[in-house]
Amino acid sequence: MNLTQLRPPKGQKQKKRRLGQGMGTGRGKFSGRGAKGAKSISGYSRMRGFEGGQMPLHRRLPKRGFTNIFGKEYAIVNVSTLEALEGVSFDPQTLLDLRVIRKLQDGLKVLGTGDLKRKITIKAHHFSKSALEKIQAAGGTAEVIAKKAGGV
Repeated sequence: MNLTQLRPPKGQKQKKRRLGQGMGTGRGKFSGRGAKGAKSISGYSRMRGFEGGQMPLHRRLPKRGFTNIFGKEYAIVNVSTLEALEGVSFDPQTLLDLRVIRKLQDGLKVLGTGDLKRKITIKAHHFSKSALEKIQAAGGTAEVIAKKAGGV
């Protein structure tokens, strides 16, 4: 086989049509764009979601929900997670180092999902009622960390 004899299949390679080159091109006076309107002028670019003047879908759909700008996002840990960890004393920095929590947002909150069978000491910014009951029932202590003036 000679590489110089390789050719693309017939009809695959077509010349690019040069628009706006006069009446002899077969595209006529307006080059297939029509006479008037936004799409006929040069430099036209349609915005994302444009539906030809019809109200776009993202504007037709109702807005739902509410975002509280003063809301707090807490890193949460369940009692069952603490049960599975080795050690008896935990604080936010320890849990970050163990990669139990990824980010200490506005503080650490301990929730009461699961069982706790051993005595642990935990420091956190908030505790749920059930978490406090389970920690104290197991003989452990739960210490609330006071928040600083500028956040956590």
